Amino acid sequence: MNRSLSGKVILVTGGTGSFGTKFTEVVLKEHSPSVIRVFSRGELLQSQMQRMFDNDHRLRFFIGDVRDKDRLRRAMNGADVVVHAAALKQILASEYNPIEAIRTNIDGAINVIEAAIDNEVERVVTISTDKAVYPVNTYGATKLVAEKLFIQGNVYAGARRTRFSVVRYGNVVGSRGSVVPLFLDQRSSGRVTITDERMTRFWITLEQGVRFTIDCIGRMKGGEIFVPKVPSVKIIDLADILAPEARREITGIRPGEKIHEFLLTEEEIRRTEEFDGYFIVKPEHPFWGLKLGGGKSLPEGFRYESGCNSWQLTKKDIKEMLLSQDEVLRRR
Repeated sequence: MNRSLSGKVILVTGGTGSFGTKFTEVVLKEHSPSVIRVFSRGELLQSQMQRMFDNDHRLRFFIGDVRDKDRLRRAMNGADVVVHAAALKQILASEYNPIEAIRTNIDGAINVIEAAIDNEVERVVTISTDKAVYPVNTYGATKLVAEKLFIQGNVYAGARRTRFSVVRYGNVVGSRGSVVPLFLDQRSSGRVTITDERMTRFWITLEQGVRFTIDCIGRMKGGEIFVPKVPSVKIIDLADILAPEARREITGIRPGEKIHEFLLTEEEIRRTEEFDGYFIVKPEHPFWGLKLGGGKSLPEGFRYESGCNSWQLTKKDIKEMLLSQDEVLRRR
């Protein structure tokens, strides 16, 4: 997998976010890229990231928005690999500003696809979410459309060398806006809010998500949805570990929220192949001639849902995972 990024020019949209920062760290340290171009809207975060990496000569910083196709075209000129991680991902913010979510998450995906084809970028992956599976909110719906655009973007690429794939996984431990920082912030008040005691979520660390994505860039042929095998957690167990002395307040499930999440739909399962550590969802309409194989078909009745996932973390497992993270998560 080192060879897949060695000497490459890589562009990361949303490059100053949690994923982009960790991706940059891992690739600079282990994969010898020629250049990583960090594409994002905020000059302050770019300045902070530049200092974080001690002005590494392999980093370039592009101010830009994925809504701006011309800027994306310029930023992708000469790029070999694009990782599309830019998105509006806050569920409530997307409900309050649905048109803005569409302009970034859907129109932005279209712009990335077209700019990549115009520049003949070799490999392009987008980072998706379990919220795109059976979506019940605007964010999930926009990510579902973005997934479909990326898969069928291979049709638009045609005989050109550009290929598109999707990486889909669940909640990231400690990412911005996630439940771990929320519980850490709430515990000082002596009260944590839980919407429903039955709630479960798929869980993956930021580094695991990044390494899985890098692996998929090396494996992709174009048109796959890559889904890792990940554990589930009970949100109530997470609250017990992060805020053991705090009072629990059950607020009731919020609009646009699920009790359990899915990483594969029932329909996708029929065209999914299982490999060691991950699944590949094959495209419904591979007009560009994609041929996949080598994995195992999933059994009838298989469900990849966080509530019935065979890999459930115990409280001890959760504590060990949290302690393996950075100082923010070790503030206990």
